[in-house]
Amino acid sequence: MILKAPAWLMLITNLSGHNPTLRMRLWRAMKAIGAGLLRDGVYLLPNSGSSRRVLDQQAVEIRSAGGTAHLLPFESESPEQQATFTRLFDRTVDYEQILRDIGTLKRGMGKLRENEARQRLAALGREVASVVTRDYFPGPSRDQVEGALADAEAALNARFAPDEPHPARHRIRRRDPKAYAGRTWVTRERLWIDRVASAWLIRRFIDQKAKFLWLKSIKKVPKQAVGFDFDGAEFTHTGNKVTFEVLLATFGLEQNEALSRLGAMVHHLDLGGIPTAEGPGFATIMAGARSLQPDDDSLLEAVTSVLDSLYAGYANTKAEPLGTQ
Repeated sequence: MILKAPAWLMLITNLSGHNPTLRMRLWRAMKAIGAGLLRDGVYLLPNSGSSRRVLDQQAVEIRSAGGTAHLLPFESESPEQQATFTRLFDRTVDYEQILRDIGTLKRGMGKLRENEARQRLAALGREVASVVTRDYFPGPSRDQVEGALADAEAALNARFAPDEPHPARHRIRRRDPKAYAGRTWVTRERLWIDRVASAWLIRRFIDQKAKFLWLKSIKKVPKQAVGFDFDGAEFTHTGNKVTFEVLLATFGLEQNEALSRLGAMVHHLDLGGIPTAEGPGFATIMAGARSLQPDDDSLLEAVTSVLDSLYAGYANTKAEPLGTQ
């Protein structure tokens, strides 16, 4: 018989003497994970593996400093108490502030340069991600903020990258990379996230001798060239996949975990959805590189080392399962 784990974890602490440094570290750790405060030194979290790890770590540190710490799993004794505990984790106020900040960004976007606008959007994305990690009982406020963030990103792209492709509906067919060796690949100029990542992927994993053309008008695609990331291109958004993900599926690269993690980052930055830790930083780097480089060839060269490093980092670390707390 499998017993259900108790719903809550309570950490009861007593710090002997005066140890302001330890008290501050404990307070910061509890705030970072979003613990509820029942009274001075008594903290509450929904029971999960990550919650237990954090609370166990704090308990060990407190005991090593001469204090006492007890970690107790338990159930609420009534629906009323359950509701009281749950309210300790209401993130509505946090989401409301972010929602106001998103509105301010959208209203002032016309006065901002692209680099500054993307930096502000990335910062808001980090704020949303931070609150989401502490939101143990998500509800309409979270959905509203995530939708508003996606709308702000769409508005930003409409202003600075107005010709982003619309998703195609055809089924993705597997292709042999040998048939695409030494080809000329074309896409729209003024590279952004999906296009620069796709160009990197093409050269690194599909066609190492690829040549690229960056077009002002997609009506001038040369014959025999392979188009990507524009309406009517051979490889572009399909269903809910961005071009990078379509290329992964087309050329059988989805089993490469590091490339799949890169694809998740590109997807979120291009279409929204589940945030990735590295995404906001990469978007800021990309915006800065685009403002510094004189042309798209130089931009691809500059960003290639960043993508190489991200790929190597992903290849050497294990991903945390999505949705775990």
